[in-house]
Amino acid sequence: MHAMPLPPRLKLVPPGAWVALAWSASTAFTFLARVRLPGEEAANEFAAVQFYRWDGLVVLTIACALALLGSMWLHRRPLRALGLLLTAAAFLTINLAAVAIQLAQFLAVDLALYFIAAGRPRRTGVAALCTALAVLVGWESLRLLRGWGIGTLEELTVALTAVVAWLLGDASHRTREYGERLRAQAATQAVTDERLRIAREMHDMVAHSIGIIALQAGAAARVVHTQPEAAREAMTAVETAGRETLAGLRRMLVALRHADQDRSRAAAEADRLHPAEGLADLDRLAAATTAAGLQVDVHWKGARRQLPPDIDLSVFRIVQESITNVVRHAATTACRVTVDYLEEHVTVEVTDDGRGRGSTTDTGFGLVGMRERVALLHGEFTAGPRPEGGFRVTARLPVPATAATATAATVAA
Repeated sequence: MHAMPLPPRLKLVPPGAWVALAWSASTAFTFLARVRLPGEEAANEFAAVQFYRWDGLVVLTIACALALLGSMWLHRRPLRALGLLLTAAAFLTINLAAVAIQLAQFLAVDLALYFIAAGRPRRTGVAALCTALAVLVGWESLRLLRGWGIGTLEELTVALTAVVAWLLGDASHRTREYGERLRAQAATQAVTDERLRIAREMHDMVAHSIGIIALQAGAAARVVHTQPEAAREAMTAVETAGRETLAGLRRMLVALRHADQDRSRAAAEADRLHPAEGLADLDRLAAATTAAGLQVDVHWKGARRQLPPDIDLSVFRIVQESITNVVRHAATTACRVTVDYLEEHVTVEVTDDGRGRGSTTDTGFGLVGMRERVALLHGEFTAGPRPEGGFRVTARLPVPATAATATAATVAA
């Protein structure tokens, strides 16, 4: 059976909030277990002497404060947050006068272990699991050295839940990495297939066009003195065929230029001197286009961050091609570009108030090229006239989780 995916709104809840909720639920369960509920003859657990006293309430307050602070730090400092959660579990267990750390007190720790194993490097997840198990062993060892009773079976149960939580998180982490590798392989295969398709089209188009040009040029040469008008028509056809061929070659070379390929040392040096363009060059592009006569207003939303190179370049090219279409087809003097950085996506929108239909007649790389770019990155693309007039191009590209994690780690460092 396949696990049901989480609703989109639940995905927006940060891990720290889930951990805090688990701590609150386990603390409430601890109190419920020590009171007589309706239908029961007695409480399931006896309350310790200090459980309802002022000193017990102070310890409970400290434990809850540590747990909530650990929940807040889980995203930025996972190991330190786990240490706070373990300390909170120990404090609350002391307040219960129990021989072992109870499963209820370790519920928030188990959830934190899952999120750390799922979202952090494997080394960090292993360190977190070892820390949790070391606390359990240290707790029992300290009580044994003091001659107090210990709950070996209870502690083994708690340790088993911690290992299971870590295994589930590690499995989630591996599944995500495997999915990303599959997506990268699929994208590479798609680029290869597209390159072969373009090569076939280029061969057919060039062979046909050059053949026509040769025939027309030969005919013009034969009748240039006897039938000047026919020669002029033949040379006009040669010019038309040549221009169409050059335009087709340009479109295909633009597509091939962005495909991944092995680079020589000279090409690598050229890339170093002329790095690939990206969103960092968007303001420069807007300024150059504005100076040429089309007012381009750029609006940024969300926290700007470093994107993977393929996504960064694709977003820039989509904006660049959209602006070019506005210049060529829209018959307007202004357009608006909006780039929105979301948690899991980056969205770009280009709108104008022009005629709203000219862009669809573009026969170059144009809309087809933009749509293929977005499809290769598993995004969403729409383009069409706006109800209020003008034209709108929108692209929504997913940002891999590993990129978001790396950005967050860089900021934290």
